[in-house]
Amino acid sequence: MTAQSGNGAIETLDVTQVAELFAADKIVLIDVRTPVEFAFEHIRGALLSPLATFDTRHLPSQESKPIVFHCGSGMRSKMVAEKCLAAGFAKVMHMGGGFMAWKKAGQAYIATNPATGAPVDRRDPVQA
Repeated sequence: MTAQSGNGAIETLDVTQVAELFAADKIVLIDVRTPVEFAFEHIRGALLSPLATFDTRHLPSQESKPIVFHCGSGMRSKMVAEKCLAAGFAKVMHMGGGFMAWKKAGQAYIATNPATGAPVDRRDPVQA
């Protein structure tokens, strides 16, 4: 789904689209949640650029791969997408539903074992 803005377009991708594109190495996935949220659980290979310190000037180039933003629910990633449009990006993508939708869809992610602090490969237990 694509929403037009005065400055450009924000494309909302669903979890399946993001998972397929990320697995095929066709996108850069950027998590805009807090460092604590990211440390607790995240998508393996996603980069971290928290909303609180987000700066469009420090994004990787989109010449070889487009960037897709994600957060916990889709709200913060949409805010980041709007910041990108305001900074002159013509088209920006984010994952609808965020990390909650990713887990609900049964996609793999990295969690933290609270007893040891070690990373653990996980899928949502309901889906796995």
